[in-house]
Amino acid sequence: MAPPDSKSTKATPSASKSRREPESSRRTQPPTAVTIRDVAKRSGFSSATVSIVLNNAPLSRYIPDTTKARIQRAASHLGYRPNLFARSLRSRRSHTIGVMVFDMTDPYCTLVLRGIENTLYQSSFLPILTDVHNERSRFERYLEMLLDRRIEGLVVLANWLFVDINVLADLEKNNIPTATVGRQLKSDNISSVIVDNTSGAHAALEHLYSLGHRKIAFIRGPHQLSDTEPRWRGVRTLAREYNLELDPRLVVDLPESGDPFSSFEQGYKLTEELLQRSRPFTALMAFDDMTAFGAIRALGKAGIHVPEHCSVVGFDDVSPAAIYSPALTTVRQPMEVMGATVANIVVEAINGRLEKKSVRPIHRKLAPELIVRESTRSVI
Repeated sequence: MAPPDSKSTKATPSASKSRREPESSRRTQPPTAVTIRDVAKRSGFSSATVSIVLNNAPLSRYIPDTTKARIQRAASHLGYRPNLFARSLRSRRSHTIGVMVFDMTDPYCTLVLRGIENTLYQSSFLPILTDVHNERSRFERYLEMLLDRRIEGLVVLANWLFVDINVLADLEKNNIPTATVGRQLKSDNISSVIVDNTSGAHAALEHLYSLGHRKIAFIRGPHQLSDTEPRWRGVRTLAREYNLELDPRLVVDLPESGDPFSSFEQGYKLTEELLQRSRPFTALMAFDDMTAFGAIRALGKAGIHVPEHCSVVGFDDVSPAAIYSPALTTVRQPMEVMGATVANIVVEAINGRLEKKSVRPIHRKLAPELIVRESTRSVI
């Protein structure tokens, strides 16, 4: 008998490699997701029973506690996690709420977003945050993307807003509860949470008047911002009540700008302009805190000390106001409460619609608070 061919008995490198490949590929393959069937096999119960227990379906109340415990132990041992995407498709619920901000860099947003996030967390909703950058096209695109992701509600933080968002009224037709914070839209179908700007400005000017100030300069907000008119209304109301003369030569307006930080630079420039008009004033009331910071900087550069030579008051009470030098007297908006309130309105509307209840829009106007610090004092 002829000896066997050595080529047929010796494994070639390629053959050896091919035999090793399956083991190697098995090691590198990502672990597969644990399924209901895996839990059923481990626990010894049917897939239907396991599904009822793990999804806490209505029928689960008929299943013995010992069975539930055994299934849950098996699921925990295997590391089972429910497929939330598949569950949302079945239930038509996503447990997500869109949160649209028009400029994330605005210090006003921080505490409002904290209030929104805390409330949604407690209600087991996941926020999807978008920054619109005050761009109409970005606003529309993000809105479309949020709707594609089947959000159950929408919160719009309408800070420093220079974009027409009245299109949100159309969301009512899609049964998506929507609420704005910081602005009330023309449509009554959209809920809103705002601060009482008129009473806040009234309180700020009354504070200056009580300190003996009669020659007061004003830096108003941009005409397009919704907060500007009610704050100026509060000023005029106080002026009528106390027969206080408002010198039009001591009134200037912030220009229209989509950048909320521009108010610092403009507050600086407009204060310089007021000083150049040679109309003496002992106090300055700014549209917001950022404007007040710019005004204080300009006054200091001109050798006018705050509050010794001129008192300054702002509006909002953003975080730097308390640590600025001097610490700023301002009107505090309850920003975290505003965020919590608007989130609660949307969550309650979602729950109401799930229960087939009639849901009406809610409009809340919260009271501001005057915070007196170091930037104001009596006239000497």
